Amino acid sequence: MKRYITIAILFAVTITSNAQSLGYQDLGLLFSENDNNGSARFTAMAGAFGSLGGDVSAINVNPAGISVFNTSTFSGTFNSRNSETTANYFGNSLKTQDQFFNLSHAGAVLVFDSAYKSEWNKFAIGFNYRITKDFTNSFLANGNSGVATFREFPLDNTIDYNIADEQFFSNNYSGKMSEFNLAFSAVHQKKLHVGLSLNFYDLNFSQRAQLTEFNSDASNNELDANLYQENTTLGSGFSANAGFIYKANQNFRFGLAYQTPTWFTELFEATNITDNDGFLGDTEITVSNDNRAYSNTADGFFPSQEFFYRLKTPGRLTASAAYIFDKNGLISLDYIHRGYNALKLSNSDFRAENQFFENDLRNTHSFNLGTEWRFDRFSIRGGYQFEQSPNISSIESGTFKDSGNVIASENINGYSFGGGYNFGKFKIDLSYSNNNRNGVYNFYAQQEFDVTETNLTIDNRTVTATITLDL
Repeated sequence: MKRYITIAILFAVTITSNAQSLGYQDLGLLFSENDNNGSARFTAMAGAFGSLGGDVSAINVNPAGISVFNTSTFSGTFNSRNSETTANYFGNSLKTQDQFFNLSHAGAVLVFDSAYKSEWNKFAIGFNYRITKDFTNSFLANGNSGVATFREFPLDNTIDYNIADEQFFSNNYSGKMSEFNLAFSAVHQKKLHVGLSLNFYDLNFSQRAQLTEFNSDASNNELDANLYQENTTLGSGFSANAGFIYKANQNFRFGLAYQTPTWFTELFEATNITDNDGFLGDTEITVSNDNRAYSNTADGFFPSQEFFYRLKTPGRLTASAAYIFDKNGLISLDYIHRGYNALKLSNSDFRAENQFFENDLRNTHSFNLGTEWRFDRFSIRGGYQFEQSPNISSIESGTFKDSGNVIASENINGYSFGGGYNFGKFKIDLSYSNNNRNGVYNFYAQQEFDVTETNLTIDNRTVTATITLDL
């Protein structure tokens, strides 16, 4: 009696789901996401730094921006994220709240003026660490679908426990994907900034899920079933980024940057989702009629499997423009294009997954808008972010497609604001950002179970603090 469940990917900005825990379609999308972490100035302006530069954490948007600095600089950032997830399952609503703290960014830029007469008058080298994706999160769901999937007791299958009394689902995610950027930039005739960065990624993701069913028969005999699934993925990746910023005049500048796909050449997965006595995971079942219990991990038998595979995530094209109001303020806009249908898994038979990426995902269009206004040493900032869902199907249009694997989710809308004070040799900046999304997932995505999906509402609020030192 095999049992499959769908685990929803819930974190800062995305939801997908797939039968049999996190499937490879889900992981491909998950490992392509970006939390847009950076300095408090960067996050307050929604990351709209493609044509601005002058911020260490903007290296990952456009490496040409590090030569905008006039002096060598170091900055470090901590953030506090509050995540609130509400799961609505057959009329029952459960809210899960979590609080997380991170060193989300740290980096430095070293600036060198040319010692020779040359049209290339300034060079810069940048080093930056940031959390690309924070996976840590959890959620709970509870209700009654009216569908019993665990209907037999393995030690005595004479009773049909076909009455569903209640279902309970819990899910916990942990880990992060971090990146280290090494960037080079130079300025030509004080107008054209060009840059190149090499980006190295470290990935650590794990997930634990528990599905519990309370079922009974017509004689009030009860069956309680628990299915535990867990998996861990480790790996490293690489990408490169090149771009330019051109100062058309004192007030207007524009930029363009392209980041290559990220190649994860070897992802290692360890999971208990393997056939163990007919169940895909660790299973415990108890019945009331004879007080007996069944466990497929009795005597310390915990089967698991390990697997290596490769992943190529989409590249990113960023076009940007900014208008500078002398020393009073600025407004900046970044447009981001990503080709999600170029996602690709390899090193095994991933034909179905790759076909899904090609046919059911789309090129996305997103934009970040930011502004900053200065009042002597004090600055105030604001930003807006829109990120299009990569799923062709959409919840908004009512045409979401459940292929038994990925379930559609809505676009991301977020806003941010903040401020900072310049003490001369060092600066202190603070920001607040909020983004939210609605989505759906299905515990029972397999076709033999007609169970309505669960609605999710995710709200992420992040407070960011940065200290910047001029070296």
